[in-house]
Amino acid sequence: MTDLKSQIIPDKVPQHIAIIMDGNGRWAKQKGMPRVLGHRSGVKSVREVTEAAGEIGVKYLTLYAFSTENWSRPPAEVTALMGLLVETIRGEIRELNKNGVRLMAIGDLEALPAESYRTLLEGMEQTKNNTRLTLVLALNYSAKWEILRAARILAEQAAAGALRPQDIDETVFESALSTRGIPDPELLIRTSGETRISNFLLWQIAYAELYFTPVFWPDFGKKELFEAILSYQRRERRFGMISEQLAR
Repeated sequence: MTDLKSQIIPDKVPQHIAIIMDGNGRWAKQKGMPRVLGHRSGVKSVREVTEAAGEIGVKYLTLYAFSTENWSRPPAEVTALMGLLVETIRGEIRELNKNGVRLMAIGDLEALPAESYRTLLEGMEQTKNNTRLTLVLALNYSAKWEILRAARILAEQAAAGALRPQDIDETVFESALSTRGIPDPELLIRTSGETRISNFLLWQIAYAELYFTPVFWPDFGKKELFEAILSYQRRERRFGMISEQLAR
């Protein structure tokens, strides 16, 4: 662990890491446990990865906690997940403040159950002054929903005469996204061996490096995060250019 951390180049640590936390249910199934215990075990990984990200200088960590598609899961599992959200936020506030972590959230938050929404807002309020790391929870989130919502916001502004269509560029469009003010992720990690994006930050990851690991989320910790960052640092990020241009 210490050896891995020592190999990380501080000046090349990604400012923003996004993670699709996948495999909780399969992890539990392999162990003969109910799926909800897999989600509960995944909270430990959230805590450990958040701590590790703060240690090495990551400024934003976005976790895909609940997608709009997740509502189609069995009602008992959805209820358990919403309850776990409330329990986790309330239980982690002290640690978040101790470690300088600000809590934020993106997604259709008002559609969450009342207690979940209220607890989330309380957690965000209680940590709003922390500056070491911003932990962004994607809750009831869908990238297609976010992009359509941004398009509607800008269309309404244009219809009202407050915005000319020809003035809509990337900067203007990004100002209508849930992630406005947050830099795009440089590194996207997905656990559990799946190699798809699953409707997550489709606009923002246009130039992110993708890292897929077979490790289920409850088994993903500091070591695995450091391995992902080392893989990222070994890559050449060209942004459409060629290697010779980058060397100039």
